[in-house]
Amino acid sequence: MSKFLILGAGPSGLTFANRLLEKGQDDFIVLERFEEAGGLCRSTDVDGTPFDFGGGHFLDVRRKNVLDFLFRFMPESEWNVFDRDSQIYIHDQFINSPIEANIWQMGIEQQVEYLKAIAVAGCNLGQDMPERFVDWIYWKLGSKVAEDYMLPYNRKMFGKDLNELGTYWLSKLPNVSFEETLISCLEKKAYGSQPAHAKFYYPKEYGYGEVWKRMADNLGDRIIYNEKVRSIDLDTRTVNGKYSADVIINTVPYAEFETIDGMDSEVRTLIDTLKFSSVVTEYHPENMDTHAQWIYYPDESLSYHRILVRHNFCTDSRGYWTETNLTRFKEDNAHPSFVNDYAYPLNTIGKNENMKTILDHLRSKNVYGIGRWGEWQHYNSDVVVELAMNLADSFN
Repeated sequence: MSKFLILGAGPSGLTFANRLLEKGQDDFIVLERFEEAGGLCRSTDVDGTPFDFGGGHFLDVRRKNVLDFLFRFMPESEWNVFDRDSQIYIHDQFINSPIEANIWQMGIEQQVEYLKAIAVAGCNLGQDMPERFVDWIYWKLGSKVAEDYMLPYNRKMFGKDLNELGTYWLSKLPNVSFEETLISCLEKKAYGSQPAHAKFYYPKEYGYGEVWKRMADNLGDRIIYNEKVRSIDLDTRTVNGKYSADVIINTVPYAEFETIDGMDSEVRTLIDTLKFSSVVTEYHPENMDTHAQWIYYPDESLSYHRILVRHNFCTDSRGYWTETNLTRFKEDNAHPSFVNDYAYPLNTIGKNENMKTILDHLRSKNVYGIGRWGEWQHYNSDVVVELAMNLADSFN
């Protein structure tokens, strides 16, 4: 029996394990279903340069403690730093993202239509906030942003039934006041807060998976590869009938467990309510005539929802890759593609309350969920590193 059993060698599991080592604790095992570590942040070689399996993953600059930790494995000198250039292709033109701050880049007639719609959006008229996702988008952003961008883009990413999603996760969207939008159109400059990854790091000579590979290498034979988690006994803290520990750290999707013994039946039913989307990334060798690192496509006649322009952030590379919801993807065998079965946890109605119940129950058994899948939250990699560091530090 080990002190810690860590399920999954993605950013969360790797961070937790390496943080334990830094604290002098080496009595742990990591189980990983694939033959290599990194999870959604893994990289491979396609066409002579790196390709990131999971699509657009970058290292945000804002968390110094995270940067200090990761730079111990891959020094800052091995990274490039970029100013974010993300764009939206809408009305047959490219404008900068987010849309509400860059309406001024559209034609005058379109600007007027968007301004009129924002002026009468419910949030700008003092109306009560709706509870349903689609109603909330209209209330928050106005009918033009809703119908031209937010609703079609979210249908492409998450599925057609958007009203199964809650509204609790949308509070991070910036305020869209008529006054600020009007000023931005008059002064021809963006107003409002910058989105995530306003500045970001990306490796100079590797894909994003390199830092996680080095963290895995640092663990040596403490990682057991090709070991898919199938069963867990919460009372004995035993996984797959042969790995036991005082404490289990789970970073893998709960749907991966074929059997869960020792879990209250009421809690077990909540796991079945957790939903997710699957994404396919597909490589195209042609260079795009753009400075953007990624581009959003709300047009529902196009299968993909986002393009990552590889040659604008990955040194000496060419081409781009698309991200497409698996339900919309049509394989043509002409381009290399990779399926990410678990890409995004869906923020369905009641999910946060259900997850609190699940996580509280697991902790009562000395099992801790952490990261994107352990907590079922759409966290970026820098966030999960910080959370895993904090959790590791909480054990004396």
